[in-house]
Amino acid sequence: MIHLNAFTQCSICPQSKGQWKHPLDRSSTGYRDLEYYAEMARTLERGRFDALFFADIHGTYDAFRGNRDAAVRHVVQFPCNDPTVLIPALSMVTPHLGLATTYSTTYHPPYLAAKLFSTLDHLTKGRVGWNVVTSYLPDAEKNGLGKILPHDERYDRADEYMEVVYKLWEQSWEEDAVVRDTGRDIHTDPSKVHEIRHQGKYFDVLGPHLCEPSPQRTPVIYQAGLSGRGMQFAATHAEAVFVIFPNTTVCRAYCDRIRELAAEKGRDPKHLKILMGISPVVGATDAEARLKHAEMMKYASLEGAFALFGGWTGIDLSKYGPDDKIGNVKSDGMQFLAQYFSSVDSTREWTMREIAEFLSICSVMPVPVGDYRRIADELERWIVEGGVDGFNYFSVNTPVDYETFVDLVVPELQRRGLFRKEYEASTLREHYFGKGHQRLADDHPGAAYNGNRRKTGAAAAQARLSA
Repeated sequence: MIHLNAFTQCSICPQSKGQWKHPLDRSSTGYRDLEYYAEMARTLERGRFDALFFADIHGTYDAFRGNRDAAVRHVVQFPCNDPTVLIPALSMVTPHLGLATTYSTTYHPPYLAAKLFSTLDHLTKGRVGWNVVTSYLPDAEKNGLGKILPHDERYDRADEYMEVVYKLWEQSWEEDAVVRDTGRDIHTDPSKVHEIRHQGKYFDVLGPHLCEPSPQRTPVIYQAGLSGRGMQFAATHAEAVFVIFPNTTVCRAYCDRIRELAAEKGRDPKHLKILMGISPVVGATDAEARLKHAEMMKYASLEGAFALFGGWTGIDLSKYGPDDKIGNVKSDGMQFLAQYFSSVDSTREWTMREIAEFLSICSVMPVPVGDYRRIADELERWIVEGGVDGFNYFSVNTPVDYETFVDLVVPELQRRGLFRKEYEASTLREHYFGKGHQRLADDHPGAAYNGNRRKTGAAAAQARLSA
């Protein structure tokens, strides 16, 4: 069965720059309105989506022209609000939909992260996921949020960070620590609440965890690492991986490799779901879809797209003219970009203007355009040829695109037997792994810290995590 997440951010037209001007897009004012997100969540629940996922950043994008002016002018993920505070409210209007958010290991101490996600898991009755990221924007360091470490060291620190939160979530409280014994006047048995006494290279955390065990104990762990070190981290920790690739051939190679890495770490590769980023433009007919896409392009901001791309890569595309061909520009960063766009369409000699137009509609995501049957075909093709388990769906105009997808594409997927017609369980982890699987799989390294559980493969997992 296909898995479906919806991507958004507490900001304005997060990935499609300029769409705030589109008459159907409500993100310019909606991003600061709770009812806007409640409507979005109710639509996704009606469509039986696994989760609504909130991305987040810390700092501004200032690579384009060497300053943040373009990012501010074109609302390039600025301004943005904190998504974590939305989750309890949205859980009140959706009894089943998962609610996930990005949370940085660079800027938040693990003791506080553990408290936050346990709280959210309690309040949502087990529907929370955490996209684990290591942050990189220099702007954030200048604002006192923490020192930016070299790329691989960020992951080394994040590995230890995860060890700490696993100990807090899985080890600190025994399952039956809360007794609520009115006769003996004992609410919680102190002999069953333990300090974790973690001492490592980056963190010293005594414990105990401040929260009693939540329905999932550990939130569903998402990760989006595509680098070699990031893949190692994802293969160790992730239960779902966010990926973006230009074609199914490259995607299949990644999927095969990360599943191999998970197996090498003692995990069942089926315990790791791979979700491809995609942004379909859907119509009742192909002609309607093409018209919608053409209308979107009228509002696109090419400068905003370059500012977004520069924030991700550090590459300042303002140095080049609109008709400069990317293959003629000699630099390591630009050669990587040239390779990427060659894999999108090797028959074109991409100019800077064409790249900006491409990036302006959902950045580097594939953007299939067609009627609901053609879009269902495309999703099915990525499953079969690309090897993914599902999709992280990016809207262009929000929230109307979610409504169209739910009304047109979801029923088609259901008719084909590719997507659920009803939720079968209540927690986010169960949406991915089936009813009864509320907690981490026994082969996940975090499960090794829970003394109440069976340890099939878990002792080895703990040894690998601590190595």
